[in-house]
Amino acid sequence: MQGKTRPPATAGEAIARMDQYVALGIVGQQEVAQLLGLNVTDLTCLGHILGAGDAPLAAGDLAGLLDLTTGAVTGVLNRLERAGYARRVPDPADRRRVRVVADPTAAARVVAVYQPMYDRLATLFADYTPDEIAVIADWFGRAAVEIRAHCAQVRSGELTAGES
Repeated sequence: MQGKTRPPATAGEAIARMDQYVALGIVGQQEVAQLLGLNVTDLTCLGHILGAGDAPLAAGDLAGLLDLTTGAVTGVLNRLERAGYARRVPDPADRRRVRVVADPTAAARVVAVYQPMYDRLATLFADYTPDEIAVIADWFGRAAVEIRAHCAQVRSGELTAGES
């Protein structure tokens, strides 16, 4: 497969497009969360639970992925359990620990909401060569590391909004 000719873009233009994409993603997550009767944090946690598949995550794992305290994750898991989206199960390797699994019926509801978007994105990716997709995947992975580092700076108080 040969890649399509694409118009040139500067790093600044790419960042501006990324900002638009992220903003749309935030709005989209809020709308999906509302549709499913969740808040965005709970939906994000549920996404990690679903993404773990057959290797269920512990609450501590979720805390790390969400950049939340374990106490906050306990609240999230309580809400997800009450809403019927997830449940805690004993860890087979250590009965003192629990893992979190998604309810299969609830998982199907979440997939039904997201699948049309994933189908659209799959169609979009079909316009790219495997090498181009590798660059996109690499960029998103590396950008996620940088965003986590920035969030850590914001949380630590190292960055301020300045005086107005």
